[in-house]
Amino acid sequence: MNGKSGVSDFFSRLYYENIGRIGESSTPIINSFRKEAIEKFNLLGVPTKKMESYKYTNLETFFRHDYQSYFIPEASHFRKAEEFRCDVTELDAHGIVLMNGFYPTINGKLRELPGGIIIGSLNAAARKYPDLIEKHYGKYARSDSDGLIHLNTAMVPDGVFIFVPRGSVPGKPVQVVNLVDSEQDTFDQHRKLIIVEENAECSLIICDHTMSPQRFLTNAVLEIHVAENSSFDLIRVQNEHNNACKVTHTFIHQERNSRVTSGIITLHGGLVRNNTYHRLNGEGADCNSYGLSLADKWQHIDNYVSVDHASPNCTSNQLFKGVFDDVSTGAFNGRIHVAPDAQGTVAYQKNNSILLTDQARMDTKPQLEIYADDVKCSHGATVGQLDNDALFYMQSRGIDKRQALLMLMFGFAHEVTRNLKVDALRERIDGLIMQRLRGELSQCASCMVKCV
Repeated sequence: MNGKSGVSDFFSRLYYENIGRIGESSTPIINSFRKEAIEKFNLLGVPTKKMESYKYTNLETFFRHDYQSYFIPEASHFRKAEEFRCDVTELDAHGIVLMNGFYPTINGKLRELPGGIIIGSLNAAARKYPDLIEKHYGKYARSDSDGLIHLNTAMVPDGVFIFVPRGSVPGKPVQVVNLVDSEQDTFDQHRKLIIVEENAECSLIICDHTMSPQRFLTNAVLEIHVAENSSFDLIRVQNEHNNACKVTHTFIHQERNSRVTSGIITLHGGLVRNNTYHRLNGEGADCNSYGLSLADKWQHIDNYVSVDHASPNCTSNQLFKGVFDDVSTGAFNGRIHVAPDAQGTVAYQKNNSILLTDQARMDTKPQLEIYADDVKCSHGATVGQLDNDALFYMQSRGIDKRQALLMLMFGFAHEVTRNLKVDALRERIDGLIMQRLRGELSQCASCMVKCV
């Protein structure tokens, strides 16, 4: 869909109607990206199924809607954020609760956590650390085909900034809870910039929740720079209602000998599209990307993963699984690109899905683009039903069929969740998965939404 289409024109008008307020509340550095970004969006527009990377996902289901509001925060919007309490009681983390993607203070104060980690709003960081923002902001979130990335850059009023200084090894993770809440059908955009300096470690947990039953469209961009000899662990847990659409774009830029683990657990959502881009930009970099999707009713979950081996002797691994019930649909598009100079590359990719009904559907497309000679690369994909032999064996040992089915599905999913390094979170996610597989409502703490 190009900028002349009705859907894209709606979001262009939204930009021009709100850019005055957006610019006033933002900083010159962030504002300097807007003009070029909206021009690129007007050229590219909202992605359609005509694009190869979006051929299995129809965004018009949610994008062709007259959203009554574009979220620009006011002080009153953060009341629910202040009252929210995570129900993972044993989770020992530095907690930050955002309202529609924004740090809970309009004044943009920065907060220092143990280990010297700085967290706060992007605008506050642009004022205090302009050199850091100029060096990293907008440098990794680039695309010649996806207009939604540029729409985010053009319109986002503020965002979240996390800085992990050189040599910092904090004892516990940072948890960012994204609450989406409005009395109107709302389009909002999230932005995060994370900078991990040399010889540092950081774990980040992002939890996405809806708090009211209105129709929500969220377009999120996350830029991450992981410097030499550093380690970064990202876990995103998505649990929103059927009236919510979330499109995420995560760009992870790695330097020499860095290590990254990136996981996405999608428990619930009307339409979810996750785009994850790994760039292994220095020799010896390693990344592990995994995901689990659980869908029923008419939900649709699509994961697009691109790993760019730009340097020699790097390793990557992708593991994505899905369980689809009723008339739900899913998609996985995994791409491994090995540059001509990236000799010694080791890259693996696996996608497995289970369909619980004849009406559920999964489309999978693994891709290998290899331009080097000395590499070890492989990919595999399966779409099918549960193992009848295993089911028969369990029933022959006295386990009733329903319980046997649950055990098989949980075991299938646990191959992904066992990658979660935070014990309390892994136990909570396993519990939510079992609830989800039983068909029970897996509500989050403080959730007011009764999903149907």
